[in-house]
Amino acid sequence: MTTLFDRHRLGGLELPNRIVMAPMTRVRAAAGGLATPSMAVHYAQRASAGLIVSEGVQPSLVGQSNPGTPGLYTDEQVASWRPVTDAVHVNGGRIFAQIMHGGRVSHPDTTGLRPVGPSAVAAVGEVFTPSGPQPAPVPRALETSEVPEQARSYAEAARRAVDAGFDGVELHGANGYLISQFLSSNANLRTDAYGGPVAHRIRFAVEAVAATVDAVGAARTGIRLSPGAGFWGVAETEVPELYAALLAELARFDLAYVHLEATAEEEVLVGLRRAWPGNLIVNPTVPMGPKQADRAAADHWLGLGADLISFGRAFIANPDLVERLRTGLPIAPVDEASYYQGGDAGYITYPAYQYTA
Repeated sequence: MTTLFDRHRLGGLELPNRIVMAPMTRVRAAAGGLATPSMAVHYAQRASAGLIVSEGVQPSLVGQSNPGTPGLYTDEQVASWRPVTDAVHVNGGRIFAQIMHGGRVSHPDTTGLRPVGPSAVAAVGEVFTPSGPQPAPVPRALETSEVPEQARSYAEAARRAVDAGFDGVELHGANGYLISQFLSSNANLRTDAYGGPVAHRIRFAVEAVAATVDAVGAARTGIRLSPGAGFWGVAETEVPELYAALLAELARFDLAYVHLEATAEEEVLVGLRRAWPGNLIVNPTVPMGPKQADRAAADHWLGLGADLISFGRAFIANPDLVERLRTGLPIAPVDEASYYQGGDAGYITYPAYQYTA
């Protein structure tokens, strides 16, 4: 029987266990989208994970969603990430950069630019800005001729990520951001080759993946997906057909992995497991939902055929999560007030388990 603590081959990497640290936005970057020394400490503390996936990293200024997030589109940003990846590697870890283009989930007060999206349809809810939450603005619909440039931005950021020392990249195709917007049936109202039927709505995702594979290789490329999640008002029709079609197209690339969030019915996700011939990471609970992933949920999904299990919030307060899961130690609670407040408190201040005599 497969366990969380078995070794596993992922692309060109040999993972010591099947526990993945999920990407989590923590808005601790310095001005200019630069990674910081505290970020190096944060990720190094968690290097016992089989794989770390970084917080979302914008591939361009127009792709930035939240203030305080890091980028991978300037030489200075690349240089700032090298101490982070070095720290993870020195501590025995492996790290992929999550490339996240926010699309319509952004604001001019954050970037100085009008957000772009597949169609001129605003996200549902308020977006974060330097002055606080504001209603999501109506994005500018991309011209057909502009869409390939946005797809290539993932690949250009991936090339910079490898230059910065990352072991690979994960394209953020989930949670209502740009790739997810193109997959959508209500954020994407296009009538060209990128909108309408399923075969057209998956085109942007496939082109972004193809460009990234061409840039850094399939073994260094993964993608995260959230079937039917509904984040930021994104709706998807024909969810099983949509994602089966997408995975069928992606299967020809021999990617490092697909990372699925448990945002659809279990039957749908199990069907996607059967349809996907490669490595599958499952995040067994809904991101920011009422339940955190735990050992029971992890074992359940390993039994259903997942190759690796990602944990998000549990890694915030438990830098030694792998050891706690291995030995059955208590999982420390997280201080939600410190998720996005900045500074080192609630970021690099959580200790490993303290044994008492």
